[in-house]
Amino acid sequence: MSTGDHHVDSFEEMAAGLPLLKWSKETFDGLVRSFKFPDSWDARYPDEGQTAADAPTGYITLFWDFFSAGNFRLPATKFVLDILSYYKFPISQMHPIGMVWVRHFEFVCHTMHIEPSVTRFLVFHQMHCSQGFYSFVQRAYAKKILLQPPKSFHDWKQKLFR
Repeated sequence: MSTGDHHVDSFEEMAAGLPLLKWSKETFDGLVRSFKFPDSWDARYPDEGQTAADAPTGYITLFWDFFSAGNFRLPATKFVLDILSYYKFPISQMHPIGMVWVRHFEFVCHTMHIEPSVTRFLVFHQMHCSQGFYSFVQRAYAKKILLQPPKSFHDWKQKLFR
């Protein structure tokens, strides 16, 4: 489904189709160290067999590729939160390619000394939803600002944490 509507599929409905964990505790620990997550965030490597839909109460699911390819950082920027709020979907349902589009737009705005906003973002992008995960595509007649968007991320759904 490709739409600009504010539609959110039930995360529980997607849970059955989500693949199991596919990265190591050592790689997760390296992520926590290299991005300097404070102990107070209590970042957790999921238990064997857990999927993105299994986050315990009080936790959110994040994906390794948000950080490695999407240049996402915690705490999230106001612009990332504005995008999530506008489209009304949780970060755990954003595809890493969506994170690339959002963060790239934010960087372009900052380099031009313009405050990134949802209104500006909408001029160039529209939401796209596939299999319950949200991303963005360039609007047909908008100026191209991301010249070589990534095509895919291998095993991204299995590289999750809370």
